[in-house]
Amino acid sequence: MARTDNDTWDLASSVGATATAVATSRAIASEGPEALLDDPSAAPLVRAVGIDTFVKLLDGELGDIDDPLVTRQAMKEQITVRTRFFDDFLIEATGAGVRQVVILASGLDTRAYRLPWPADTVVYEIDQPEVIEFKTRTLADLGAETAAQRRTVAIDLRDDWPSALEAAGFDAQQPTAWIAEGLLVYLPPEAQDRLFDNISALSVPGSRIATEHMDMRNIPSDWAEKLTERSRRIGSNINLAELFYTGERNSAAEYLAALGWRAAVRNTEEAYAAHGFALPDDELTAFGKASGYLSAVLT
Repeated sequence: MARTDNDTWDLASSVGATATAVATSRAIASEGPEALLDDPSAAPLVRAVGIDTFVKLLDGELGDIDDPLVTRQAMKEQITVRTRFFDDFLIEATGAGVRQVVILASGLDTRAYRLPWPADTVVYEIDQPEVIEFKTRTLADLGAETAAQRRTVAIDLRDDWPSALEAAGFDAQQPTAWIAEGLLVYLPPEAQDRLFDNISALSVPGSRIATEHMDMRNIPSDWAEKLTERSRRIGSNINLAELFYTGERNSAAEYLAALGWRAAVRNTEEAYAAHGFALPDDELTAFGKASGYLSAVLT
């Protein structure tokens, strides 16, 4: 179903199902003696959501697909590159003394539970109320614990989330590490700008942000349709073409720079190489070679 201005979702539908897909990839990358990630809560969360395709992927029932983007190994490498980028960003930020973290559209993100937080760190998770409630309850049932103080902010990012964040105890006078992982493409262009405006208004010098960097200039208009068709080869029913907001938008790096942030971008090929992986040779990865991962510090 195509997006609307006031649509809602849970973790088995619409944008929420993409969070479950990402958690499935993390769970697969955390399997076995040579695991690339260590996310023990990912698989139980995916099973609790109960989407049949993703449970079958966990159980290895779908076999391997003759497609360079959706083989099991390709899925492991892609999610490892992505996950480690944001993990390393937060570990570096707290290592530099930042003690306030905000995870935007947190979905099934388990960093509050699995990263080695300094004891006085406060991690805020923002997402739809049903998503927050489900994850909190499921992880509590699993006995998961966190070294940080985890505070949830159950609100849609289209609403007044800055006020809700401050009501939860957020201190806008303290440096903050923000992450917006897998979020921007699900926002209309003007909403992306508004998100960065709000983050900047809540940040003091020394604050940091990490997100994907998208270079939309070389991506064809049917990119989302092609990606959807490829994902259906593993049985996924998620129609990314209905969920993504494509078309022209401001470059995140340029927009943040205008707001006083000093940004650095690691392109996708560099990000893969940093972990000893080769970017799959495919038309869809070729389109996105100039895209990658962005981190920035407010000066």
